[in-house]
Amino acid sequence: MPCVFISTGSSNWKYYSSRLVVAAAAAVVVVVVVVVVVVHVVVVVVVVVVVVVVVVVVVVVVVAEILKLSLVVVVVVEVAVVVVVVEVVVEVVVVVVVHKSCCKKGIILCQNV
Repeated sequence: MPCVFISTGSSNWKYYSSRLVVAAAAAVVVVVVVVVVVVHVVVVVVVVVVVVVVVVVVVVVVVAEILKLSLVVVVVVEVAVVVVVVEVVVEVVVVVVVHKSCCKKGIILCQNV
């Protein structure tokens, strides 16, 4: 049932203003939690992507040297592998980290992931 402010005295104003402060504080807490989760996920994704890209480049260069592949083939393979791996990493991190973080903090209703 929604509350409606009816001015019948100063006590009503204090009651509704205190509820407004509590609601505003709760909104600020939720925003801060969401920002912290998003920043954490972005940092994790960036670190994982950098590591994956370095590993892929090293492996492809070593294999290209062994097989004496041309530079065009090396670049095409590197780009294809990096794109696929980055896409998979981002999907996994977003689904697992964000979902579980939000579940633990009570932001969303959870099912087993």
